[in-house]
Amino acid sequence: MKVLLAGAYGKLGGDILVELAKGDNEIVACDLKEREIEGLNKEKVTFHSFDVTNKESLKGLCDGVDVVITTVGLTTKSATITNYDIDYQGNLNLLEEAKRAGVKNFTYISVIKADIDKKAPMVHAKFLFEEELKKSGVKYVIHRPTGYMYDIVKVFKPMVEKGEVTLLGKVDHSCNVIDTKDFARFIVEHMQDENKLYNVGGTETYNYEEIAKMCFEAAGKEAVIKRAPVFLFSVLAALPKNKKNGVSAMLRFSKFTLTNDLIGDTVVNGTSFKEFVKESFKA
Repeated sequence: MKVLLAGAYGKLGGDILVELAKGDNEIVACDLKEREIEGLNKEKVTFHSFDVTNKESLKGLCDGVDVVITTVGLTTKSATITNYDIDYQGNLNLLEEAKRAGVKNFTYISVIKADIDKKAPMVHAKFLFEEELKKSGVKYVIHRPTGYMYDIVKVFKPMVEKGEVTLLGKVDHSCNVIDTKDFARFIVEHMQDENKLYNVGGTETYNYEEIAKMCFEAAGKEAVIKRAPVFLFSVLAALPKNKKNGVSAMLRFSKFTLTNDLIGDTVVNGTSFKEFVKESFKA
């Protein structure tokens, strides 16, 4: 089977790439840049540099492809491009090329509850693309993950190292985040499903205060947890300078994640989040 993986060299993309290469697949790995990935069978992989915002760079890319999997999305601040340029229009460009080439299956990695927040571009842009994919006529799989273990640790670890964690609001919300390797396996297993939407999470559910305390314990430190008012993130996101430099979108996404319960009902067995935290702080 010939599989095109877009966003192949991001964290999740790299794990999907390794998983695909375990099977009998011919893989077209697409991204801006290539990187070394531990455990990857490179003999099965052909790399193509592409820019999803440039339709010319996509021409012919999907010829002979059976399945497209895309993890493409803007996850950092930018003063020049937006989530609507990448998550929505970029993936739409790829979908149009896939349709032209007669691709039968298209898998998209979105985010849980993508349909509930129009003010968070990192969420809303994904929802808009989901809607385009659903009406495209191509057999689709949409994955809405709750969040990734490594992302949670990446956010909490610097705060723990400084001695205090700041949470948002007075109400603690919960999540069952998933390890990207477990998620990658699930994605590959289901890449030929027909018109499915999965809300995907891990086996352990914690609220954010529990996660903060878990991180302090793993670091061998006393837990110091403070609270910031929810409206503060909205005020900061509305500042002209933050809109201009792209920080606004990240602030709105942080508010979205910290003020909603993000619990996937499709539970994928695998890595323990508690053990993942312990190992992350050992490193």
